[in-house]
Amino acid sequence: MSSTSQKHRNFVSEPMGDKPVTDLAGIGETLGGRLAEQGFDKACVVLGQFLVLRKDKELFTEWLKDTCNANIKQSGDCYECLNAWCDQFL
Repeated sequence: MSSTSQKHRNFVSEPMGDKPVTDLAGIGETLGGRLAEQGFDKACVVLGQFLVLRKDKELFTEWLKDTCNANIKQSGDCYECLNAWCDQFL
């Protein structure tokens, strides 16, 4: 997995705790602001949605697109980040 970003590696390397949504790979200030407006201000809240969608890549990336207008790369990076975190900690 050498193609992952430093942000992804940092996120996956430790428990989630109270991390802001912008700590997720693929989610910057703009998308983070849009997610926060919808009530998804923490990474753990986005994780909850990820789990509700049964870790399904297509459903999750579509949800991110609909919720905060994330593009394919951004939503894919966020999916991979959460999926890797789940593999590590769940």
